[in-house]
Amino acid sequence: MTEEEIEKENAAITKAYKELLKVSYTTLTDDDKKLIRKAFDVALDGHKDQRRKSGEAYIFHPIAVAKIVAQEIGLDATSIAAALLHDVVEDSPDYEIEDIERLFGKTVATIVAGLTKISSLSKEQDMDVSLQAENFRKMLLTLNDDVRVIIIKIADRLHNMQTMDSMRTDKQEKIASETLYIYAPLAHRIGLYNIKTQLEDLGLKYTEPDVYYDILHKIKESKEEQDLYIAQFSDVIKRTLDREQLNYTIKGRPKSIFSIRRKMIKQGVTFDEVYDKFAIRIIYKSDAANEKFLAWKIYSIVTDHFRPNPIRLRDWISSPKTTGYEALHITVMGPKGRWVEVQIRSERMDEIAEKGYAAHYKYKQADEKEDSLEDWINKLQEALENPETNAVDFVEQFKLNLYSKEIFVFTPAGELKSLPKGATPIDFAFSIHTEVGMKTRGAKVNGKLVPLSYELKSGDQVSILTSESAKPTANWLDYATTARSRSKIKSALREDKKRIGEDGKELLKRKLKQLKITLNEASINELVNYFKLKTSLDLFYRVGIGTIDNTMLKDFAASRSNTLMNFIKNKITRKPQQVSKEEIEKDEVTSNYDLLVFGKEEEKLDYKLSSCCNPIPGDDVFGFLTVSEGIKVHKKNCPNALSLQSNYAYRIMTAKWIDSSQQEFLATIVITGIDHIGLVNDVTKIISENMHVNMKSISFESNDGIFSGKINVIVKNNTLLKKLLEKLRKINGIDKVTRV
Repeated sequence: MTEEEIEKENAAITKAYKELLKVSYTTLTDDDKKLIRKAFDVALDGHKDQRRKSGEAYIFHPIAVAKIVAQEIGLDATSIAAALLHDVVEDSPDYEIEDIERLFGKTVATIVAGLTKISSLSKEQDMDVSLQAENFRKMLLTLNDDVRVIIIKIADRLHNMQTMDSMRTDKQEKIASETLYIYAPLAHRIGLYNIKTQLEDLGLKYTEPDVYYDILHKIKESKEEQDLYIAQFSDVIKRTLDREQLNYTIKGRPKSIFSIRRKMIKQGVTFDEVYDKFAIRIIYKSDAANEKFLAWKIYSIVTDHFRPNPIRLRDWISSPKTTGYEALHITVMGPKGRWVEVQIRSERMDEIAEKGYAAHYKYKQADEKEDSLEDWINKLQEALENPETNAVDFVEQFKLNLYSKEIFVFTPAGELKSLPKGATPIDFAFSIHTEVGMKTRGAKVNGKLVPLSYELKSGDQVSILTSESAKPTANWLDYATTARSRSKIKSALREDKKRIGEDGKELLKRKLKQLKITLNEASINELVNYFKLKTSLDLFYRVGIGTIDNTMLKDFAASRSNTLMNFIKNKITRKPQQVSKEEIEKDEVTSNYDLLVFGKEEEKLDYKLSSCCNPIPGDDVFGFLTVSEGIKVHKKNCPNALSLQSNYAYRIMTAKWIDSSQQEFLATIVITGIDHIGLVNDVTKIISENMHVNMKSISFESNDGIFSGKINVIVKNNTLLKKLLEKLRKINGIDKVTRV
C-alpha cells in the first residue's frame, strides 16, 4: 500500500471508531469512553497485520460488531469493549486471556474467553457426530459464563453475513445455512427481532438467491402502492386519535423477504396473493400506570373504524411472551377489502421489541433483574446437562420450542404457566417438576378427566394425578412436545431399557449354557447379526422382555455352522467396492445413468435421488454423502437442505446436471379450482398431447363446487414439466397448479 492509501485507511478507521461512540444506546461516562478507547487500541494492535477476504483492514470487523452491540442491541460499555476484543486472543500471538484480564478486568476477560471458546469449536474435528449441532450445544454452555457471550456472537454472525460477497459460493451457502438453522432462532429467543429478521433475509439471499432477488424486486415495485395504502389507512384513524389527545406515531412496517417467502410456501400462493406483506404499527407515549389502558383505548378506536378479525387478536400485554415482548396485535379489514395487521405498542414496549433484553433491563428495578432471561437459562441448562441426547435432536427440539407460539395455562392454585402451542398434560407435568412428570397417572383439565394426549388451550386449568407405581412409557413420546419433557422421558426409558437389559443378559447366559454356547464377545456379535439388531443392548433387552425366546435361540444354535461363520466373516471383511447382487438391483435405476457430475473435477459418480424432495433434471441440487447409501441427491430448497448443509457441511458435494435425455422422473402436480363438466377430460387431454409426458396416476375430488386433484406424471426434465404446468393453468376454471 502507498503512504496515501495507508493515510486514507487510518482516517476511515478513526471515523468508524468515532461513529461507534456516537451511536451507543446507553449513555457513556468518561470511564466508559476510556475503557472502549483502551479496547480499541488493543484490538488495533492485535489485528495490525490482518486483512479480511475483501482486502480491507481486519479492525473494521470488530468495530462493526461493537457498533451492532452498541446501537442495535443496546448493550453497555463492558460489552462494547468485549466486542472490540472478541477475536484478539484467537488471532494474535501477542495476547492471552490473562493479558485481557490484567488490562480490562475479570468480566471482559470472561466474555472474551467465551467468544474464543466458541470460535475454537468449529475447528474441532469429530466425524462421528454432527459438528455444527454439537458445537451449538457447547456454545450454549457458555451461557454459564455470561449471556453477553451469545449476544456478541450473534452480532459477529450478523456482520459476517453482511460482508460475505467476497467468499466462495460453497462457503456462503454453508455459513448461510448455519445462520438460518441456529443463529436466527437464537436471536428470536433472546428477543432480538430486528437482528433475527436481518439474519433470515441474508440467509435466504445466499441459500436461494433467485427467490430472494425476485421478492426484493417485487417489494420495490409495490412500495409506492403500499405507502399510499398505509397513508389511506392512517388518515381514517388519525382524526379520532388526535381528538383523544394521544401522543403517537403511525408507521408501516414491511414484512421481511424471508417471512413473505415462508407465507408463499405455507399457503401455496404467489407474491401477489400474499395480502399481509406489511403491518401498521401505532406507537404511543405513556407513563407506566396508563400503558395498558391506552393500548386498549387505541384498540377501541381502530376497531370503531375497521372490522376486526376476532380470531386474530393477540394480547401480549396481559401475558407478555417469555422473550419479554409486549404488544397488542389485531387484524382488521382495511380499505379495498384487505386484511391489515395492526400492532399497538407503547414506546417502552417498542424499545424492548427492537433491542430485546438490553431495553428490558433498562426498565427494570435493581431488585427485578432476575427476570425471565434467568428462567430461560435455567431451563436451557437442564436440556444441556443431559449428555445422552443426540446433538441434532437437541437442536431440532430447541428450535421447535423457540418458534412455537405460546399458550398460558393455570395450575390448580391459580399460578400462570407458559407452554408452547400444542403442549399436552405431560408437558405441563414436567414443567411443574420432574418427579411430578415421572409419576403422572392421568390429568384433569377444567375439572374433567382428559387423555394425556389432550392438546391444552390458553386459559385451561390443569391438575395432574400422580401415582407411585406410574412410570413413563414409549407412548408418551408421541404426545410430549417440549424439550424438557421429551429429554426426561427418553432418559427414563433408556434407564428402564438398561435395567431390563442387565436382567436379559443374565437370562441369556443361562439359556446359552444349556445349548452348550458360551456367552462372550464373539457369540454376542453372532447373535446381534443373526437377529438383525444394532447393539448388544438391543439383544439383551429383547431377551429380557421375552421377544427372543427359547425356540428362537434353539434355531440360532442349529444354524450355527461353518457356512454362517464364513458368511459373517466375509460380510465384515468385504471391501466397500464389492457389491451384492441385491444391492446392484436396488441401485440399477441410478448406476446406469450418469446425469449428474460432482465436485470441482465434475466427476461421474453413482448416486441416488432423495425421496424427500424428488429432484429432476434442471432443479438446483447438491450431493450428500450418507453413511450407508452412498451419495443422495437433494434439491437446494429441500425441507432437509438447511439441516444437512449446516450440520454436515463436510459431507456436502456440489452437483451439476449434464445430461437429461436418458432417464425419466416422477413429479406430482396438485390442481385446485372451480368444478365444471368436462374438466377432467380437459386435464387429461393436455397431458396426453404432450409427447414426452406420461401420466402415471390421477385422482380428483369435488366438494361444493370446488375441486382438487393430484396427478403423478413421468417427465424427462424440468423444462417439459414447466411447459405442462403453464398449459394446465390456462384451462378454464383452474385456480392453482403447483408441483409438490
